[in-house]
Amino acid sequence: MKHSLFTLGIVAASLSVATLSCTTQQQPTEVTWGTFNIRYDNPGDSLNNWQYRKDNVAQFIKSQDIDIVGMQEVLHNQLEDLKSRLPEYAEVGVGREDGKTKGEYSPLFYKKDRFEVLDSNTFWLSQYPDSVGFIGWDGACSRIATWAKLKDKKTGKIFMAVNTHFDHVGTEARRKGALLIIEKIKEIVGDQPAVLTGDFNVTDQSEAYETITTNEFVLKDAYKEAAQREGVDYTFHDFGRIPADSCDKIDFIFVTPQIKVKSSYIPQEAEEAGQFLSDHNPEVVHLSF
Repeated sequence: MKHSLFTLGIVAASLSVATLSCTTQQQPTEVTWGTFNIRYDNPGDSLNNWQYRKDNVAQFIKSQDIDIVGMQEVLHNQLEDLKSRLPEYAEVGVGREDGKTKGEYSPLFYKKDRFEVLDSNTFWLSQYPDSVGFIGWDGACSRIATWAKLKDKKTGKIFMAVNTHFDHVGTEARRKGALLIIEKIKEIVGDQPAVLTGDFNVTDQSEAYETITTNEFVLKDAYKEAAQREGVDYTFHDFGRIPADSCDKIDFIFVTPQIKVKSSYIPQEAEEAGQFLSDHNPEVVHLSF
């Protein structure tokens, strides 16, 4: 009898461990994800200069409890400012001019206690993605995409983050840059979840947007997929110089189809100089996969 009870106990314990393991594997990864063009450190911005905004930018990221954020127009001194103000985050990324510290970064910041970087790199949006500083197609300047293959330490889920800043002039550069990013996602993570953030310098009526959202390897606009939307419906306001009804949404978060978008939030800009976060509004989404 004792032997039977002992055997039953082992079986029950084994089932419990198996159930726990199964539950852990099925547990979804919940992520608060942002995209944010922070505006480069330009002395000509007067009261909107970075020195007056850096604390507020860091505080916004903390207040929204963002897990991962892709930023654009980040110069090296701005990267250092953010690193010192966001000690709970780590980052990947390089300057687009020399692949080190020169020129704008498109970095990814992530909570280092929660995520592990399995691999990361930067490629140039051009005919030669590994050629540092190369200007692609009809672009006006060099453009990059920084990516990280991440693992959620809690759930074990593996996924990809990509962050970019498209050219402001070249139509061909934006379209082919979109195709290049799609190919890189397929190459690096295949059919695993992926999120693309960036300032795309165009609206949802553009060829580049259509390329991303109608490609065979489709990426969906998180803003349009969101079950709930809060805030304004635009991102670029040029430090409040553009009337709200004339502002456009040119910053986007795109997700692969298996990712559920619970909500999207775009905070309204401030009303006077010295109070703006940037000349762009960030977008923050809650994702589940």
